[in-house]
Parts: sequence; C-alpha cells; structure tokens
Amino acid sequence: MAPLIPQGFVNPDLNLFFAFVIGLGFGYVLEQAGFSSSRKLAGVFYGYDFVVLRVFFTAAITAMSGLLIFSYLGWIDDRLLYINPTYLWSAIIGGVIMGVGFILGGFCPGTSMVAAVIGKIDAMVFVAGMFIGIFIFGEFYEVFEPLYMGSYLGGIFVFDSLGMSREWFAMMLIAVALMAFVVTQYIEDQINKVSFEEKSSRPAYWTPALIIIGLGVLMIMLPSQPRSNWNETSAQKLLTNVVNGNQLVDADEVAYSLVNGKDRPLRLVDVRSPEEFAQFSLPGAVNIPIGQILENQSEAILSDKTNKVVLYSNATTLSSEAWLVATRAGIEDLYVLDGGLNGFIQTVFLEKPADPAHNMNLAYQNRFREKARQYFLSGQSAASPKTLSVPVIQTVGEKPKAKGGC
Repeated sequence: MAPLIPQGFVNPDLNLFFAFVIGLGFGYVLEQAGFSSSRKLAGVFYGYDFVVLRVFFTAAITAMSGLLIFSYLGWIDDRLLYINPTYLWSAIIGGVIMGVGFILGGFCPGTSMVAAVIGKIDAMVFVAGMFIGIFIFGEFYEVFEPLYMGSYLGGIFVFDSLGMSREWFAMMLIAVALMAFVVTQYIEDQINKVSFEEKSSRPAYWTPALIIIGLGVLMIMLPSQPRSNWNETSAQKLLTNVVNGNQLVDADEVAYSLVNGKDRPLRLVDVRSPEEFAQFSLPGAVNIPIGQILENQSEAILSDKTNKVVLYSNATTLSSEAWLVATRAGIEDLYVLDGGLNGFIQTVFLEKPADPAHNMNLAYQNRFREKARQYFLSGQSAASPKTLSVPVIQTVGEKPKAKGGC
C-alpha cells in the first residue's frame, strides 16, 4: 500500500499538495523540537544539549519499527520504497562538508530553512551560503562528476553489510538508542551541573522503553514472511506469462549486456548450488540458490529496479521454478535465460553462423556473435576469480524431473 501515489491510492495530480502539507508538518515538528535554534543544534558537539540526537534516534527507531511491523502485516510493501544508492567517496566528502557546516553554522539544510522562515538572520545567511554551494556544484558538475559518481555501491543496507537479519539489526539499534538516551542525559547533567532535586522531578521513561524493547523482541520472534501478502501475483497472471513466454530472455540479449553493459544493464542471478556456481558462472552473476530465493537479502537483489534481473541455471527448469516462486510471492519484473547456460553456450559458441542471404538482421546477428565469442574467449569478461576466462563448452545436464509434472 505504500508508496500511495504509485499504487494508485492517491491521485498523482495531488502529489505536490501532499508534499506541501507533509513539509509544513515536518517544519512544525522541527520547530517544536527546538531545531530552529543554532545553540541547541550545536549543543550536541559541546555536550550541553543532546535533544537533537535523542529526537533523531526516536524518529529512527519509530519509523524502523513501524516499517517492519507494517511490512509483515502486508500494509506496506517495502520493496516499493526508493533507497538512495550509495556512492562511497561523494558520501564521505559530502558528510564531512555537512558536518563542518553544522558545527560552524549551527544548522543543517532542513533546520536552516525552518529557522529562516521564522526570521533567524544567521539561518538566512546559512541558506544563502547553501545556495551559493549549489550554484558552484551545478556550474562545475563536469569537474566534480568523477568524484560524485565514483565508487558506486548500489542500494546497500547496514544489516546486509554486518551479515545479520534486519530484525536483529533493529533490536541492536533499539538497544543502542536506549543506551544513548541514558549516557547523553548523564553527560548533560554533568556539563550543566543539574541538581539532585531537578533530576528527581523528571518523569520516568520506563514504560515507553519497555514498549520499544517489546517491539524489538516481537520483530525477532515473527517469521521472516507472513503466510500471505496482499501483493502476491495471481495464478491467472502467472499462467498468462508462462503461456506467452513473457519471462524468457534469449542468449543474444544476455551476451549483448555482458559485452555492452552500460547500454543495457542486466542483473544475472544464478539459482544453482554454490558448488556449481563456483565451478562456472556467467561474468558478474550473483548466486542465490533456489532454496534461499525468498529470504530478505535475496528479495533485495531480485527487486532491483535499476537493472533487468535475469535468473539462470544449467537449463531452464530450475530457473523457471525459481521464477515461479519469486513471482508468485510478488517480486515483479523477473526474467529467465531461455535455455540456461547450455543454451547460452550453444548459441554463442557452438551454433554455426546462418547464411544471411541478403538478410541484414542475420548478417548483424552473425557479426555480433563473432564479437561476443572473441570477447569471452579473450578473457575480457572475467569479473572475479570465480568466473572462468575461457567458457566451458561441454553442456551440463540437470537432474531429470519426475514424470507427471509440467
């Protein structure tokens, strides 16, 4: 059900209206939290006021818990949420620039706009400097582009990088947030020399702390997937795709992507066992055994919206099974390599060139396949130590299926 506009629940013509209303609400919350004061914002760095840190932690664990619970209930499809891709060097340098600006000016871009709206002169100066920076970056973008677009890591997640489930990461973040609340309050009291009487008069926060800890435990105990999702693909739609062969991608398209990846990028997913994948795989492919096709980490790869995701195995049977399972679970825009690895090798390396006979399409096809053969045989396609520079010409058979199946 989210995002609401792409799913048709909200009229797209009202997009800017809702953005305006949400922006007003966000600005009001920032103002009420004291984020229009540069002294309060800078207090984080000097140790006398940690309200900003506590508000950020509260927002993070509230949004995170809500997303995970609503995603499990099927009220939100987290695969439809856009994740900003990570460009390592631009993120590091941009973070340093923003941090220095935060310390010197006492504002970040959002809080500076809030403070400027209510008439803070220092915030207006900060906003003016921000626009000057935007102008310089825009005018000299070609100079900054290699650094800005360098070290692309894609839409990565912290829990993936740490090798843990998102539920355990959520619990860890909740624990860190609660410890941060206690530690920062202690530091504040020491810096501001708060009296014992004032400390005793504060309200206790045991109840909300226990509630959020209980939510974290609940998220860990819940199964990784609910029994059914609102966005599951209907059996009729699956049947239509299978009958029409809409999910099949031919070997020429995959070869073209491997040779000219920037023009038509594909995300190749090998659904065979790790042992078979280690012996031979297509360049740049990732291995997701069919038994792991519905795990959260697998879904993040299969739901890649920036590339065309193509599943493959030795032939077509195993990859088609993986496609059926994933598509039925609601993962859209998946494709299967027609003929699998055997078909790919047969088409690119073993099939004799057809006589063009004044047929321009066949002539182009022959030229391309010859180029692809030379590309693979020369070892240019080797993307990792797991990928062989010279393809294995022998075809690999899959285990025969029991009779009576489709």
